[in-house]
Amino acid sequence: MPTITKKELVERIAERTKLPRADVKAAVQEFLDQIIAELKKGNRLEFRDFGVFDIKTRAARQAQNPKTMEKVSVPAKRAVKFKVGRLMRDSIEKAPLPASITEVKASSKVGAA
Repeated sequence: MPTITKKELVERIAERTKLPRADVKAAVQEFLDQIIAELKKGNRLEFRDFGVFDIKTRAARQAQNPKTMEKVSVPAKRAVKFKVGRLMRDSIEKAPLPASITEVKASSKVGAA
């Protein structure tokens, strides 16, 4: 499955909006910077129908190294969580699956029978 870079996204937006690429790049970068700034403050970002960015704090815990079986302390940390919004979820569910995924599903059904 291909990866879309920020550069490619900026080029697509510039073509569709007929805005200068430099202006689009600056706007996209500012948008991303603002998301990071708000998350750093602990704020929740909600984009209706798109999704919600939120910070979750994971408590400190004890873990175990599976190789040595030694106990390891894992410190508390903050992680960004994204919850998909209704419009994005519905749009993605209706999109056809890529051929590589449908081939894997088909081959796993054959092997399971």
